[in-house]
Parts: sequence; C-alpha cells; structure tokens
Amino acid sequence: MSNILSGIAYILFAPLVGGLLAGIDRKITAHMQRRKGPPLLQSFYDVFKLCSKQGISVNRVQDFYVGGFLLFVIISGIFFFTHGDILLVVFTLTLASVCLIVAAYSSNSPYSQLGAERELLQTMSYEPMLLMMSIGFYLTFGTFNLADIVSGPQIGILYMPGLFFGLCYILIIKFRKSPFDLSMSHEAHQELIKGIATEFSGRTLAMVEVAHWYENIFLLGFVYLYFVWSAPYSPLIGIAACAVVFVLEILIDNCCSRVKWQRVLTSSWLVSLVAGFVNLLVLMSLR
Repeated sequence: MSNILSGIAYILFAPLVGGLLAGIDRKITAHMQRRKGPPLLQSFYDVFKLCSKQGISVNRVQDFYVGGFLLFVIISGIFFFTHGDILLVVFTLTLASVCLIVAAYSSNSPYSQLGAERELLQTMSYEPMLLMMSIGFYLTFGTFNLADIVSGPQIGILYMPGLFFGLCYILIIKFRKSPFDLSMSHEAHQELIKGIATEFSGRTLAMVEVAHWYENIFLLGFVYLYFVWSAPYSPLIGIAACAVVFVLEILIDNCCSRVKWQRVLTSSWLVSLVAGFVNLLVLMSLR
C-alpha cells in the first residue's frame, strides 16, 4: 500500500518539486553571474504560457513521440518510487530517450535532426554507466529490487565510490549542463544547442519541460540510493547528498565551456571504464 501511495505522490508532486528545483537552479546561476535572475516560480509561468499558446506541430507523429517521452519518464519514476526493479527503471528511461530522438527526427528540420544526432550520442555516453550502476547495486546488496536496496544493512557509497563518481559525471549530461549540453540547453544563446527542441512549440514544448522535471527528481533518487540504508536517520543524509550534488552540477555548469561531442563520448566512456568497471571488479572480488 505504501508503494502505491509513493507512486501517486510522485505523479502529483514531482512536477512541483522539479519546477521549484528549476527555479532554484536559475536563481543560483544568476547569483553566480552577479545578476538578479528571474522569479523562483518563473519555470511554472513559462510552462503555463506555453500551454496557453496555439498548438502548431510539424506533424502528428511528433506530438505522439513527445507524449511517449513524457509517458515513459513518468513510468520510470513510478517504477523507482514504488520500489521496483532498478534495471527496469534504466531500460524504461532509455525508451523515453528514444521517443524524444525519434520525435526530433520526424520533423525533417536540419537543426532538429542535428539535435537528435547529438542526443543519440549523449545517450550512448551515459547508458554504460547507468547499467554499471545497476550491476554495482546488485553486487553490493544481492538484488536489483529497490525496496531491498534502501533497507539494506550497509551504506552503498562505502562500497561503490567509483560508481557514484561516474553517476555524478553522467548527471551533467542528463541535467543538460555545460560542458555536456550538446543537444538541448536552457540557455537560448545558440540555435544549435536548442536543436532537438527547435521544432517543438506550445503544449508540445511544455510536455518536454515537464518531462525533464519528472526525470530530474528520480535521477536525484539515484544519488539518494547511495546514502540510504536501514538506519532511521539515513534519509536525511540521502537528501543532503542530493542537495550537494545538485549545487555541484550548477557550479560545473557555470565554470565550464561546452565541449565537442567527441570529448563527451570519450570522457564518459573513460570514466565508466576507469571508475565504474574497476569498482565492479573490486565488488566481485569481495563476494
């Protein structure tokens, strides 16, 4: 019963918390750049305004796949917060990325297709690390089930520091932060980095934004998993760790310039190989 309530709470409150985090992100970024910045609730105002605009789509297929992107992101979060299988969460998240890529390809716009190709490269960059993370939890706790992981007798970060570092690294890609914001960014100073969303407008673009709010919540949930165990006070440690990682990603976003796609792919795979794979070898030797 508690798992069902957790799933319902995720559906209802994740966009609220995700939108607030987007507003906090903008405020922190503005302070780092010595600007006043937009209001905290500006992200909600933007989405409401997009929803009020006339819907203009290149074709109906595009709307269908964007809807699929939002749906699979929500399903991934439901699997996560109802304490399902962590592998199922990763696979469903991949399906969501595929839907977004196909939606961009379907527009036949050069900018949109370039954005889709970059999104595909980013997916290739972070997927190996997500799979290694899942295997790492299995080797540490003996299960892929999230209910058993969060109630485990030991804290995961002590056994998986390399995998945690790798997760933080690919979260820069998933949060669409510099230096890895190749296919889409919240910054509007270049047409190229808005590529995948160039042909989205109105409610379709609002769905993409809301999907990212949902997605960011359970991505922070992955961070939470490393710091929670059977101790009653561990959830506070997990939430504090999520806050630290969130601010760290914003700091990196404001300190780094965008790199080429080759650097994104090679550095992500290098981190996965060195930090992730070596950590897995150590975990296998401890079994």
